[in-house]
Amino acid sequence: MFNEILQLSPFSLSKSEKELLLTRRLSELTNHHIKNCPEYASILSGIGFDIAECGSYYDLPFLPVSLFKELDLKSITQEEIFKVMTSSGTTGQAVSKIYLDKTTANNQQKALAKIVSEFTGSSRMPMLIIDSPSVIKNRTMFSARGAGILGFSIFGADKAYALNDDMEIDLPAIEAFFEKHSGKRILLFGFTFMVWSHFYKELLKIKHRFDLHNGILIHGGGWKKLVGESVSKSEFKSKLTDICGLNDIHDYYGMVEQTGCIYMECEHGHLHASIFSDVITRRHIDFSPCEFGEPGIVQVVSVLPESYPGHSLLTEDEGVILGEDDCPCGRKGKYFQINGRLKMAEIRGCSDTYAVNR
Repeated sequence: MFNEILQLSPFSLSKSEKELLLTRRLSELTNHHIKNCPEYASILSGIGFDIAECGSYYDLPFLPVSLFKELDLKSITQEEIFKVMTSSGTTGQAVSKIYLDKTTANNQQKALAKIVSEFTGSSRMPMLIIDSPSVIKNRTMFSARGAGILGFSIFGADKAYALNDDMEIDLPAIEAFFEKHSGKRILLFGFTFMVWSHFYKELLKIKHRFDLHNGILIHGGGWKKLVGESVSKSEFKSKLTDICGLNDIHDYYGMVEQTGCIYMECEHGHLHASIFSDVITRRHIDFSPCEFGEPGIVQVVSVLPESYPGHSLLTEDEGVILGEDDCPCGRKGKYFQINGRLKMAEIRGCSDTYAVNR
């Protein structure tokens, strides 16, 4: 069924159309993981789950995302493991381990390409990665940062890194890259905290400016660290515009437990759910679905995970669904905002990890 979904435009389905598609696919995945993951089957049996009683994907059970730190949950044999991805975590914290087979890994790449192309266009661009090349050295076990860089690299025709292995800005490499691609549209990618601390702040310190008025920046993760520095989203964007002319800037929300199904920020500052995924906000007291505009715990569902039971997860984030099918940008589906981590949740994040461990 995934190949059928792949033929559709990522933001083309109305509420009723998307609900039918997600209910069918997520029910299919639930049955698949019951049959192939004994731990998952045991959990669902323990809560007395009966899929025949589910009228919508809203009724399907969700796993707390932290469970992937405690258990090795996979629906494939040891021989089928193609790649293991790990979540970010500060020193001493347990990390999630996500087991991928080739099918799931390929589907993640295909979904990511479809979603991001809606914002960048279909052509590949010269790409400047605001990070160090050392992050992706281990190709069999990826951290969240490394997985993000590798995933987004498919959009780069020619790639360069803005930082050296000591996490210092590499001005000669950046200048050579910009000279080589003068006049072209440039894609910049990095994790939010890295972009702010290791790119913007360093350029400000050395009083160096680049002309990136024709560039596009995609960034994600690490907002908790910036809020601690009293940096708002609007200030983040305005400061980058001031120092290098960047106007086309998009945040995204995502996690290693559901790689590929990212939620991109549109021109109006809203995060969007594509046809590959959805968000549900649930009340803290009884986990019932929230109304639009009501803050709640963020649940994420994804049509992608076939090698592990990560298709319906309760996150440790609080968010608000702002609307559905009526965002001014014209994209259909739910649009929402993330308010931050739930109280008592562990501090973790793709770029927070480096900053805390440094």
